[in-house]
Amino acid sequence: MSDTDLARQHEEPSNPAWLVLPRLRVQNANAISSPMTWGFPAITAFLGLMTALERRLGRDAGIALDSVGVVCHAFEPQVSAGGYTRSFALTRNPVGHDGSTSAIVEEGRAHLELTLVFQARVASPLLDAAARGDLVQRVAEQVAGMRVAGGSVLPHLADTPSGPHRRPVPELVLTPANEEAARKAFRRIARRCLPGFALVSRHDLLEARHTELQATAPGASRLDAWLDLSRWNHRAVLPTRPDGAEPPASGAAQAAEWQPDARPGWIVPIPVGFAALAPLHEPGTVGGARDPRVPFRFVESVYSIGQWLSPHRLREPAELFWFAERPDEQGLYLCANDYAVHLAQRSSASPDAQPVSSDQ
Repeated sequence: MSDTDLARQHEEPSNPAWLVLPRLRVQNANAISSPMTWGFPAITAFLGLMTALERRLGRDAGIALDSVGVVCHAFEPQVSAGGYTRSFALTRNPVGHDGSTSAIVEEGRAHLELTLVFQARVASPLLDAAARGDLVQRVAEQVAGMRVAGGSVLPHLADTPSGPHRRPVPELVLTPANEEAARKAFRRIARRCLPGFALVSRHDLLEARHTELQATAPGASRLDAWLDLSRWNHRAVLPTRPDGAEPPASGAAQAAEWQPDARPGWIVPIPVGFAALAPLHEPGTVGGARDPRVPFRFVESVYSIGQWLSPHRLREPAELFWFAERPDEQGLYLCANDYAVHLAQRSSASPDAQPVSSDQ
């Protein structure tokens, strides 16, 4: 191999692309996403998968992964059936060496079907179709042996006697330089993700609800706003009289109606990262750390509001992807998504535009 070929092989990836991992079947993924939430795994798990996949591929693969979009097609929590209150289906551990019963540690599990879309940069050799095909095959082999949010990746069904079964395969799509062409290419990827729902950030709803609560309760905190958005609120409302007359005087019998608060779509409470609880400790100074070669810090979860949207409702590719923000002076390690930013820009450009909701 010539020096020129070696230089091209190890050049810094700079050509934008999308790496699509369609219809991953994940068994027993972690369903306890934080100390205060359960259900779909935390977005930090998928950013961790992105980092682990890039490291497994190595620098010689010629690809760098910058952000990840998550689309869920199926979610099956492993909980007890029946009744309003559910509990996780737990496993009985083997007895101890002395024959005593082992303690049961609560572990929430869920079966998932996902499509992951990575925003990537590739080196010039990957502009060739054959090279991209080799990389895609390598990615498929690596992902098959990895954990996704703590769950195992299951193989897709093989061909059946009744006919061949179409197996979804990963795809590496080069991002067109033209902005409109890039949107069209992204829309094709979005259509491949149907039916399904993409998780985006709606931290703007949390800030707006906090402002609304402070108008009537100045002492309301963001935690109060987060809890308010995390539940269904029903309020007793007196019906309006058709003749416009005043309601009966206080004390008279009045038939009130229970009405739920309006919700701007399918919103959910989600953890979005961690906040530092202590200064950064030098490597190897804290016992029991997972990796004694890197600095260590005690942290707690940070919460926000997310929204599930059908992928075909995303207008820009950047609205899908989650990326990690560098820790600031406050010690915040956050996962960010720009959907709310683009939504605000569209609303300011077209004041009459209505926000997208889950029932549209």
